Amino acid sequence: MRNIFLVLACILLFLSSGCGEKVSVTGRVTFSDDGSPVSSGSICFVSGNWMARGEIDENGYYKAGTISKNDGLPKGTYSVYIGGARKQTGTVKTLMIDNNDPSKTIEKDEPIYEELIDPKFCDPVMSGLTIEVNGSTRFDVVVDRKR
Repeated sequence: MRNIFLVLACILLFLSSGCGEKVSVTGRVTFSDDGSPVSSGSICFVSGNWMARGEIDENGYYKAGTISKNDGLPKGTYSVYIGGARKQTGTVKTLMIDNNDPSKTIEKDEPIYEELIDPKFCDPVMSGLTIEVNGSTRFDVVVDRKR
């Protein structure tokens, strides 16, 4: 039993250490047509078994993290894409079954969203975006609007 705990502790230590030094990756995501910020979503970094992301704030800025928010990325080459860049444009009423009383229905407002960026930037291969992380890195991204 003691060996199991030792193995689990080693695994947790390995995961929390991030397999080596992590470095800061920050930047801004803007639109190509007018330089205005992409004000929602996440920028995602993928390399082998690693995935990191940074929440994009209302001014387009982000700071990337792997295990915990903003903890940086291990050195290496990453494919980059943007996820969840959208804005709410309205709501639609839907009927749902009441979990407390299945014979009743509940009317609920569900949000309607509009995607903001060209779909190619939502895929790590199609985006064409890559980054080499070898020290603290500023990585600004310019994307096209969805047509």
